[in-house]
Amino acid sequence: MAGWNADTAAGPLGAGTLTLVEGSSFCISAANGDLQPEQPHGVFFEDTRVLSRWVLTVNGEPLEPLAAKTKEPHRALIVGRVRGSGGLTDSPLIVERIREIGAGISEQITVRNYSAAPVDCMVTLQVEVDFADIFEVKEARIQRCWEKLLEAAGESLTIRAFCQDVQKAIEVRAPGADITPEAVSYRVQVPPHGYWTTVLTVTPITEPAGSPIVFAHPNGDGVSPQDRRRQEWVSKIPILHMGNHSIARTLRRSYDDLGALRIEDPAHPERNVVAAGAPWFMALFGRDSLWASIMALPVDPSLAIGTIQTLADRQGSAVNARTEEEPGKILHEVRLDVSSDLDLGGKSAYYGSVDATPLFVALLGEVSRWGFAAETIAALMPHVDRALEWIRNFGDKDGDGFVEYSRLNDQGLINQGWKDSWDGINFADGTLAEPPIALCEVQAYVYSAYLARSWLACDAGDMDLAVEYRDRASRLKRQFNEQFWLPDRGYYAIALDAKKRPVDACASNMGHCLLFGLIDEDKAPLVVGRLMSREMFSGWGVRTLASNMGAYNPVSYHNGSVWPHDNAIIVAGLLRYGFNTEAQRIASALLEAAEYSEGRLPELFCGFSREQFDEPVPYPTACSPQAWAATSPIMLVKSLMGYYADVGLGGLWMNPLLPESFGDVHISNAPMANGRITIDVSGSTATVRGLPEGMVLRHGYRPWAADLVEDARKRERA
Repeated sequence: MAGWNADTAAGPLGAGTLTLVEGSSFCISAANGDLQPEQPHGVFFEDTRVLSRWVLTVNGEPLEPLAAKTKEPHRALIVGRVRGSGGLTDSPLIVERIREIGAGISEQITVRNYSAAPVDCMVTLQVEVDFADIFEVKEARIQRCWEKLLEAAGESLTIRAFCQDVQKAIEVRAPGADITPEAVSYRVQVPPHGYWTTVLTVTPITEPAGSPIVFAHPNGDGVSPQDRRRQEWVSKIPILHMGNHSIARTLRRSYDDLGALRIEDPAHPERNVVAAGAPWFMALFGRDSLWASIMALPVDPSLAIGTIQTLADRQGSAVNARTEEEPGKILHEVRLDVSSDLDLGGKSAYYGSVDATPLFVALLGEVSRWGFAAETIAALMPHVDRALEWIRNFGDKDGDGFVEYSRLNDQGLINQGWKDSWDGINFADGTLAEPPIALCEVQAYVYSAYLARSWLACDAGDMDLAVEYRDRASRLKRQFNEQFWLPDRGYYAIALDAKKRPVDACASNMGHCLLFGLIDEDKAPLVVGRLMSREMFSGWGVRTLASNMGAYNPVSYHNGSVWPHDNAIIVAGLLRYGFNTEAQRIASALLEAAEYSEGRLPELFCGFSREQFDEPVPYPTACSPQAWAATSPIMLVKSLMGYYADVGLGGLWMNPLLPESFGDVHISNAPMANGRITIDVSGSTATVRGLPEGMVLRHGYRPWAADLVEDARKRERA
């Protein structure tokens, strides 16, 4: 079974599970810091589990977890106590573990003695590695058997493994320890009211050099490569001050998570892209990374540019039924540093996504309007046109004007939109829709792609092409509103099925159509009424599926849960159509939900009503951190600021509609074209300093692409 098949999703990680992430490396452990190979635990480097057991005992006793605090996304403090001896409840021994993830892990272990007498301790760490592929661990199907060679020498333990012609190795460094092939032990006496401490590292050994990767500060002090990478990131992103300290914390957490989820293409280390989410999706996903890049554009345009370039390099060039590649198609998932043959059916990329291709064009159009990387955008135009050719030649399978999907092999994803679980698209009675399926939001993305290409052509002086794509967009909008609208229900079908029947479930997908302007003005109030109804709005956000639908389940992945990114898109759409109060209500609810998870919005949470549970109910397998969840607070605040640029038109548009509870906003070091600006928002008033030459602040809404093309055409005729 290929790793990209969502029907084989990972099981729950369990309550209290701790996840650290840095680039494509991550660590999953129990609440006390231990890694157990029977669980989906481990340290993962280049999609391989390089540490599967890491169990700490003191005098043979495991640690009882007390607290775990993520200091940064790559570093955590874990505190536990040693169980009391002789039936005593309390214990004088407290253990602190400061763990840092990078190319392996570094762990500083400190045993503190709170008694008046010295305590003899045997501190032991059991060490194992199975070099399992990430998908083997995710799906609990460890297949390969490795022949291992363990060598304990001096202060290090080296574990080498061989499987056919593949070799892997790690080195455990433990200064001052007694080292055997099975464990690392320290026999120490902890003084009264004193402590003992040590630092261990576990690092992969690179071949053919045969030397361990330099991980971090060797003695637990100084600045690690992870810290330097974070400092460089922080220096480039905006500095935020906000009257509402809770929302400010959430935004800072979003910045941190977004920084930690950045990964690099080994062939182009200068490019940053954003991974989809930890723990299982530390890879470039077309849809996820494009959406996260769109949402984060005002904070870090380099993510959008790097994502576009990386996806363009891997744009489909041939028909391949196994990977679902097609000419011009943008991929669904790629493992940039893939190191085994068990993922993605033996391939590094899988193309089973119907929406990544139009989103690719839409993002490039938006980047161009913000004035970033003009030369790069120009160089990518052939890729844009190939993507649009895919929409016409392969996306629209039957020539009816809509883009639909149907998997090309029985190992691929059944559903290929953002609700890609096997049961994610269904009728009101719960019956599953049969492919080919034309999703409503995909038509909105295609509409946006047409308008983006229209404006890019207009900007380049090619009015014939500009008008051609504007007309394509107009036809699609008219056809969509005729065939997807359900007048007896007052909302849009989530999709058309194989027989072109409207799939009549009331779902959140139609909210995406608001953002891109695909919905007719006269129908918008009815759509908004549905989205804000008791069946759809849980009190924490809009559910993916209304509670009166046949497939509704508040603890499902896509049939009744609440997704922050989905809601951030809906908020932006509500504002586009002038439903400001509703937008403020959803945004406030989401940001209040973040308060219950230390300022971090997870991938999704359950769809229970806020009246039933006065705090969000976590979804068991939600990724956290996750890219488009991390960027959702950024998009919420950006949308409520009405913050949009068009450098070609010489303007920055702002129309602040922030709720009073947000307080005043001060942002400095914000990227704009080739410069940095400072923004102050108080109530409905915005001021901006440092705008690049030729740009002015305009109050109100930035012109839509279709209107710009029409205005340009009128001027040309005049």
